Amino acid sequence: MVIFRNVSEIKEKLRRPVVTIGNFDGVHLGHREIFRRVRELARELGGVSVVITFAPHPLKVLAAHKEVRLITTCREKEALIEGSGIDYLLEIPFDRTFAAMPATEFLQRVLVDAIGLERLVIGYDYAFGRGREGDVKLLRELGTRFGYSVEELQPISDGATVYSSTAVRRLVSAGDVAAASQLLGRHFSITGKVVHGHERGRGLGFPTANIDTDKDLIPSVGVYAVKVCLGDRLFDGACNIGPNPTFGNARLSIEVFLLDFEGDLYGREITLFFIERLRGEKRFAGLDELKQAIAADVARCREILREARPVASESGGDWDCMTAPAKDTP
Repeated sequence: MVIFRNVSEIKEKLRRPVVTIGNFDGVHLGHREIFRRVRELARELGGVSVVITFAPHPLKVLAAHKEVRLITTCREKEALIEGSGIDYLLEIPFDRTFAAMPATEFLQRVLVDAIGLERLVIGYDYAFGRGREGDVKLLRELGTRFGYSVEELQPISDGATVYSSTAVRRLVSAGDVAAASQLLGRHFSITGKVVHGHERGRGLGFPTANIDTDKDLIPSVGVYAVKVCLGDRLFDGACNIGPNPTFGNARLSIEVFLLDFEGDLYGREITLFFIERLRGEKRFAGLDELKQAIAADVARCREILREARPVASESGGDWDCMTAPAKDTP
């Protein structure tokens, strides 16, 4: 996949491009269905598939007073879009000046003049441009003028729940990572570097790796069964998210105990895939009670992970590091 990080990097019009536009945070199953349709139309035309998105996410600029927790980092989103079989990704720098651009100007300058748009695929009720004026009605009117067609996809769901980034954020924030995986089409993941912590786990007999991550969205406090990607190897793990109330800590930490692993993890990058939440975080009366609880959690994690399978098993699994995501079927 070729990535353009600015419109100015596009030196000539693309070959019969089929384009979709959106924020695509999470790259969930609804987004992947849009990408599938874009690829399908591109094949029919003998053209290329193009995704246009924005960096940073518009809510980070237009709603800076609100806390916006994104599902994916920029690096993760790029890898997942590439894994969806897209030919070109255009990441447009987003600021208030760009936000004030009229939809007609954006469409002509970017989609028509720079890219050479032939077909546009948009999700249900999508709009862009100043005041969200670039709705499907305007896009179709401009299509007649500029010579492209528009296809609006209806809401995409599993029959009960419409796939949406908002729904994924709500589930992950509540700790329901198993339900979130059904909307994402893969297990929610966090990638980070192993850093030094309090090293209390080692004294308890369960040495944990403390994770430093730039991920916005973190599951709610508690204990989780996780799969851990370390280099090209995959381990089972037990992860605790929280302030460690037994020790009176105030700062949230992400710690993972890799089952059946020996070695030094400091400074290494690892990815945690969240399979299931076991329980919330508790304050224990003492170290003996805490040890017993951790031992029980580890035993339960072994049971859960023994039966765990990748959500996207038909496409080769979703337990690779984000640099090599599971690919959708072309």
